Amino acid sequence: MSTTDLRAHRAADAVLTLTRGGEPLAGREVRLEQTRHKFLFGCTGFEFDALANGDSKAVERDTALAEHWEGLFNFATLPFYWGRFEPERGRPATERLLNTARWFAERGHPVKGHPLAWHTVTADWLLDLDNEAIAAAQVDRIKREMTDFEGVIDMWDVINEVVIMPIFDKYDNGITRLCRDIGRIPMVRMVFDAAREANPGAVLLLNDFDMSSAYECLIEGVLEAGIRIDALGLQSHMHQGYWGEEKTLAILDRFARYGLPIHFTETTIVSGAIMPPEIEDLNDHQVDSWPTTPEGEARQADEIERHYTTLLSHPSVEAMTYWGMSDGGWLGAPGGFLRADGSPKPSYERLHRLVNDEWGTRTTVATDAEGRVRFNGFLGDYTVTCEDTGAAFTLDTAGQADLTLDLA
Repeated sequence: MSTTDLRAHRAADAVLTLTRGGEPLAGREVRLEQTRHKFLFGCTGFEFDALANGDSKAVERDTALAEHWEGLFNFATLPFYWGRFEPERGRPATERLLNTARWFAERGHPVKGHPLAWHTVTADWLLDLDNEAIAAAQVDRIKREMTDFEGVIDMWDVINEVVIMPIFDKYDNGITRLCRDIGRIPMVRMVFDAAREANPGAVLLLNDFDMSSAYECLIEGVLEAGIRIDALGLQSHMHQGYWGEEKTLAILDRFARYGLPIHFTETTIVSGAIMPPEIEDLNDHQVDSWPTTPEGEARQADEIERHYTTLLSHPSVEAMTYWGMSDGGWLGAPGGFLRADGSPKPSYERLHRLVNDEWGTRTTVATDAEGRVRFNGFLGDYTVTCEDTGAAFTLDTAGQADLTLDLA
């Protein structure tokens, strides 16, 4: 796919007219700089809990990590796994996670909470309740979190992996019990109704790893039942190899037909050995060591560039979240942009170039006799500076954009 095709729906041909006191600023040198992409380049923010909560050791350990994070990303996902967030009923870890969410928000990065309902890493104390009480606890939990975090987190993976939820058999848990009892669609209705009531303005996602027709059937049933979904979450952990452009675009086209924005919510591409293809559940791959390798890092860098380019080429995709900044995260995989020692891999440098240079704008140009500059820029927020004055503006819609700014 060409850069031209990608820019067709990610960029605008802008004509920016600059004036001072109503008079055109003709023949002046101006500096244009994009300060934020509209597209959500996301990553987990799990790693910054200690730093955001003022741990003195974390300042030394994690400051460089944070700088690397902000070199690529503008959108964070934070963990709300019920079993860790509220291991003892009535004692949620609200304050600590709220501090972390505010740390990102203060830096201009929107935050998503993940997830509000899931059968894995759920609260063990639910097993002491009957299904009616489990349902009540789940609803209360959703309303509490969405109310406590409103204004800081206004995007949520409301429910995770519903396709497998009622048939999950790895271990007993209260959420599977409830979903088996009432069914998938009533379960989705219950949690989305609670979420919508708690924060009517929030962006609410249905999220799953199952890219088969089973997920399509679930989505169709949910929509036919009149349940409002704001975006669809698609997981893409590629521990068994990069999907490739053809498969990725085919999946995007299948799920784009519902007319909903698509978020790639969990992506990993490894820079070490590829997981054997016969493994059905990625969690079953247990190895003593899973190192990154030079060959794997070169492969990962190429696949990262191809994957991000593919996603941005499809108009339905609004967000892409990478699942772990550093190696050794989920399942111990070498899936990060940084090695275990904190050094950047080629994939980091490759994505940094794409996001900040090829898809970003930092340039000095001259206005014409009418005070105009013309440029093609990716959608997002910008600043323009002329001499000692400047202004901010936004390119929000692909196509043509005509703006006039007075630099008083």
